[in-house]
Amino acid sequence: MIKAYAAMSQGGKLEAFEYDPGPLHADEVEIDVESCGICHSDLSMLDNEWGMTEYPFVPGHEVVGIIKQVGKNVTQLEVGQRVGLGWHAGYCSTCHTCQSGDHNLCSSASMTIAGRHGGFAEQVRAQADAVVAIPDGVNPESAGPLFCGGITVFNPLVQFDIKPTSKVGVIGIGGLGHLALQFLNAWGCEVTAFTSSERKVAEAKEMGAHHVLNSSNPDELEAAAGKFDLIISTVNVKLDWNAYVQTLAPKGRLHFVGATLEPLDLGVFPLILGQRSVSGSPVGSPATIKTMLDFTALHNIEPVTEYFSFDQVNEAIDRLRSGNAHYRIVLKRD
Repeated sequence: MIKAYAAMSQGGKLEAFEYDPGPLHADEVEIDVESCGICHSDLSMLDNEWGMTEYPFVPGHEVVGIIKQVGKNVTQLEVGQRVGLGWHAGYCSTCHTCQSGDHNLCSSASMTIAGRHGGFAEQVRAQADAVVAIPDGVNPESAGPLFCGGITVFNPLVQFDIKPTSKVGVIGIGGLGHLALQFLNAWGCEVTAFTSSERKVAEAKEMGAHHVLNSSNPDELEAAAGKFDLIISTVNVKLDWNAYVQTLAPKGRLHFVGATLEPLDLGVFPLILGQRSVSGSPVGSPATIKTMLDFTALHNIEPVTEYFSFDQVNEAIDRLRSGNAHYRIVLKRD
């Protein structure tokens, strides 16, 4: 039996829960969970905002732990190895997308917290292909958020072949944005943070921003017209997207990784005349996650993290709901 924390109903408090995972599949590993980040997606699933949550629901898709057992067909991982598990717990591995290396875009990919139980538990299981070894140089205590928040903002740098000479803006300096600033600065880009919070200005510069623009000041946005090769939006609220498009250079891209639920209100002529693009992306493939971890170790990048013990899970969730988390939250074993 696996001991976990589960919600029994929509938006409910998490409580002690046990389940029988059955025999370990030949392509799976079982991980002893050392720590697990809490992501806003866990809240969305807990509250069934996306209409696909099954209860009892065990959250947790930013897992760090030690492999306890491996299936008979697993050869790339071994018992005792420290690994991480993110949003995806498995892939079909046979479709053209998977065969092309874009496992994260597989239409049949299984989610760690949908249709199975996640990492707010003593153990969690996943397909070995979805599990990535954590290299030396990455702090395992704070590594969990890299497997969702980190890879979400790192993936566009790889997908769009961002150059060290690129001028890049980041909208929203929170759980995703503070990691984007660190990655982009280490990548060599000229980095601008967009924030409406005066108290975040100094910290944004400490984390890698060369410039900070007040996103609530139309004059500052207007003064940045035609500047950015890429803008990454990490927020989940509606903004004046046309104003941000105007700050893009010719062939610039406005890229969404924050899941704003309202339709985008965009004029098409600035896109056409400047050959600009609007796009979005999810988390990355296991190969890109490995690249991110190696990059993280090389450049000493680390999430800014608050810690709670697993038995404080409900306090940790309340902290995340409050919007005051600084900037990621991780549950860890005492």
